[in-house]
Amino acid sequence: VGIFNSIQSYLSSFFQCKPTSSVLNIRTQRKVSKVGVMLIGWGGNNGSTVTGAILANKHNLCWQSKDGLKKPNWYGSITQSSTVRLGMDSSGKDVYVPMNSLLPMVDPDDIVLDGWDISSVNLADAMERSKVLDFNLQIQLRPYMEHMKPRPSIYFPEFIAANQAGRADNVLSGTKQEVLDQVRRDIRDFKQKNSLDQVIVLWTANTERFSDIVQGLNDTAENLLESIQKNAAEVSPSTIFAVASILEGCTYINGAPQNTFVPGAIDLAEKKKVFIAGDDFKSGQTKVKSVLVDFLVTAGIKPVSIVSYNHLGNNDGYNLSAPQQFRSKEISKSNVVDDMVASNSILYRPGEKPDHTVVIKYVPYVGDSKRALDEYTSEILLGGHNTISMHNTCEDSLLASPLILDLIILAELSSRIQFTSPTVAEYTYFHPVLSILSYLCKAPLVPPGTPVVNALAQQRSCIENILRACLSLPPENSMTLEHKLPRRLFQDKSKSIDSHPQGDKMVSNNHDIIG
Repeated sequence: VGIFNSIQSYLSSFFQCKPTSSVLNIRTQRKVSKVGVMLIGWGGNNGSTVTGAILANKHNLCWQSKDGLKKPNWYGSITQSSTVRLGMDSSGKDVYVPMNSLLPMVDPDDIVLDGWDISSVNLADAMERSKVLDFNLQIQLRPYMEHMKPRPSIYFPEFIAANQAGRADNVLSGTKQEVLDQVRRDIRDFKQKNSLDQVIVLWTANTERFSDIVQGLNDTAENLLESIQKNAAEVSPSTIFAVASILEGCTYINGAPQNTFVPGAIDLAEKKKVFIAGDDFKSGQTKVKSVLVDFLVTAGIKPVSIVSYNHLGNNDGYNLSAPQQFRSKEISKSNVVDDMVASNSILYRPGEKPDHTVVIKYVPYVGDSKRALDEYTSEILLGGHNTISMHNTCEDSLLASPLILDLIILAELSSRIQFTSPTVAEYTYFHPVLSILSYLCKAPLVPPGTPVVNALAQQRSCIENILRACLSLPPENSMTLEHKLPRRLFQDKSKSIDSHPQGDKMVSNNHDIIG
């Protein structure tokens, strides 16, 4: 049962709130698909790092570093390394379980990898070029990765920085329709050769410039497909990959900030009922921002100036040193506070926002170890000011790779969850725009006409509570009234703690759970 607030506004200062309820039946297919993942930009820092992480965990590769013996893990992944409060036991103690134990999920060890890259180097050499993983781990990974070679990728020089031309020795030739057809053949070939149930395609390549949205060009599915046939210049590589994936029935995830999902691509996904998700991995500075601004605004403190500065030296930073590509990233990073600001009409007038500036600089020496400096200036009581300054050193690809894993695992899980209600006979899936993945994205893509949520805690609660709903558990509400009121109010005389010898009895939001 879902409880929703139906709010009717009579006057600008008066609201009447009426609780309403809707009954949903949820079923989850327990059999996990055999999943293959095709990474666009497989030979980049993220692609080679996530490949190395999957292999290191699969083969339990341990290595010596200056700090001693290191073992593989999936730190930074919510599905693999975070827990969820299930309820409390009979003694009143909270019970936490791993998130991936709530429902059957893909085992990272079972993921089959392939992909495309404009650079022809094999994955072992790409890993060495990226300078992300400890060298002693690289030595052990090399035999597993040196035979992995990316497929030729789509390269339209006008969409990425000119400084990437030197890497582009592994590219598809032909018209846009011809390269679209080749990408579709690649997907089918990968799926058939590995006997896969499902293929997920994920963009982790360079940031593109924004595409112009033009009526008659990319505003509908039909116009977009026709524009590809006509070899229209404004159709980007990432959009062609998205269209190819949708036509092949494959979930497509955009891990970069460009507007891959032009209206025509979203329209195509809706018509084909294929999942799409994005945009841009939310891994470091922006993740902190989505927590800190939420804290300030909900505390009644008014952020008036947010200045974010970054410098990094990997190829992502090199590409972002070009103005048009930087603009895509600037937009992605800047919009993250909008919903939090709009939520508090006491602090902000309609249309009022904090001054928000984002700066990214390319400094080759620091490599993948991105430096992020933030200053938050806020107005406080009676004209006072509060300034918070933060410095964050984040190893970019080591933060992004667990997010890539989570996106894959949660996208596959979403394909096995269906909903119906007493008034609807047939079961239905999530909307093709898979907004449940918003927690992992800087600029969450949501179904047209629905609200965008950037606040990290709300995004995490969305995932957690949907998983709980699949188990017929109520959403977490954090009231913990059982600890604030006399226990006799919560005693159920019809049941005894000892009446279930097969397991421990727990309570979740005053609902019994027998474990």
